[in-house]
Formats: sequence, structure tokens, C-alpha cells
Amino acid sequence: MAIVECVPNISEGRRPRIVREIARAVERTKGVRLLDYSSDVDHNRSVFTFAGPPAAVARAAIALADASIARIDMRSHQGAHPRIGAVDVIPFVPISGVSMADCVSLAKKVAQALARKHKLPVYLYAKAASRPERVRLPDIRKPQYEGLAALIEGDWKPDFGPSLVHPRAGAIVVGARPPLIAFNMNLRSNDLALARRIAKEIRESSGGMPAVQAMGVQLGDGRAQVSMNLLDYTVTPLSVLWDAVESRARAAGVEVDEGELIGLMPLDAALEVAGSKLRLRQLERTRVIEGHFLE
Repeated sequence: MAIVECVPNISEGRRPRIVREIARAVERTKGVRLLDYSSDVDHNRSVFTFAGPPAAVARAAIALADASIARIDMRSHQGAHPRIGAVDVIPFVPISGVSMADCVSLAKKVAQALARKHKLPVYLYAKAASRPERVRLPDIRKPQYEGLAALIEGDWKPDFGPSLVHPRAGAIVVGARPPLIAFNMNLRSNDLALARRIAKEIRESSGGMPAVQAMGVQLGDGRAQVSMNLLDYTVTPLSVLWDAVESRARAAGVEVDEGELIGLMPLDAALEVAGSKLRLRQLERTRVIEGHFLE
């Protein structure tokens, strides 16, 4: 059976009622299963994870975008996380019976449909990117919602839709990618400069670890956070990422308070962490009881 995962991120994390209404738009889509959704107040952002056959997932992604655009006004949005629109990003991920090329095709169809329906700019990224400089999501949303209007007729001309920022909804980024782990580490400190230094040292774009994106942010309770995306856990394992942040924090006399998983993660990534901490050479699914019933 062909299964595609979709993990949209929206620019709303402080109004639970609105987030639930948007979740229901996905749940009402026949053939799609909403697997998870969670919100972050400091980032003012929510992440949804749903899956199903490609055509149904495409309908659910459009339904989520419709509901979000109707309820979120970017003119009053504030949060710690970079964003470019009410629906910040919609990635499609191949799970089974579909290829990455299939997800690229799906991403382009959804991107074109949203641009036409809502008359807003839409950008393609990751495996669906039309230009090399648009492969990385941070590069596309660098100007953020507030700065996009001044650049959109130049280097930020969209792949679909008008070269005009939608006043309420901003713009959308749509793409296809492998599974990603969104993971944060909160420090037992309010030292934002330390979190930013650690983020710079570990992220790939600054010469750090491959497949790692990272930034330092300040949470509402005062703690500093290293916010990360692990683009490929088989290249840089999650346990290695944890150790890299923790060792740098301890070198500065700071402990890691807690980790925070945003959305879902692959089982094999969790097994790698468990195996590493237990000092097992390899922990496979076959060594876990439930693993015998998952295939």
C-alpha cells in the first residue's frame, strides 16, 4: 500500500482552540490518519503529522492550509521560531510503496494548487527545490514574514503564485524530504549567547556535524534552548547530537535540563539512542518484543 507522511508546521501555538480546529480539518479528510500534533508556546508554532495514500494526504494538506489561512493573521504573529507564513512549511515524506520522486510530484501539485486557490507565493524546497539555493529551508525563510515583501520581486520570486506577499497568510514553503527529527535541548541556564554558540558549532552550515540544523533561542521561562532539526539520523545519530550539545554546555559549567521531541521520530532512531546509552553494539527491532509485530 502506498503511504505518504506529511508534517506541516503552522505559525500558531498559543491558541489551543484554533489548533484543534485545524487538526479537525485533517481528521475529516477521508483516508488520512492524524498521527500527532503538538504546539510550542514560545515558538508560537504547531506541528502536525498525518499519513495515508498520496491523493488523500494531498487533500488533507490543502484542508489544513485552508483552515490555517482562515484563522491565522501574520500581521500580529510573534514567536521565537523563524517563519514565512501562516502555513510555514508542508513537507511530504515517502513511507512505503512510494518513491521520493512521487513525493516531489505530489509537492509540486499541492504547491500549485495552494498558490492558485489562495493567491499567495509558494516556494519549493528540499528534494523538490527548483534551484540549488532553495534546497535548505532556512535559506528560503531567511527574510521571514516581515522582510519578504522587500525581496520577493528579486531573488525571492516564488515558484508558484504572485510575487506579492499575502498580507494575512504570508507565503508557504512546500517540498519533499526524508524523515526528519525535530529535537530541542533546554539548558539549565538563561545564557542565550551560549545556546547560540553551541548551535553554531554543531550545525552543518557553520562547519559542524552533517545533516544538522540548529539555532539558539530564549524560552518564555528564561531558559536558553538549542533548537535543532536532524535531517538524517543515519548520518548523525541522535545520541551523537545529544552528546555534542551536552559536552559543550558542561564545558561552560551548564547542565542540560531536558530534551524535547517535536512531532514523531523513527523507531530505529530511538533504538539507536537506547543502544548507545546501554552500550550495546547494536540494538535492532528484532530485540524488541513489539518489533516483531510492526512489519
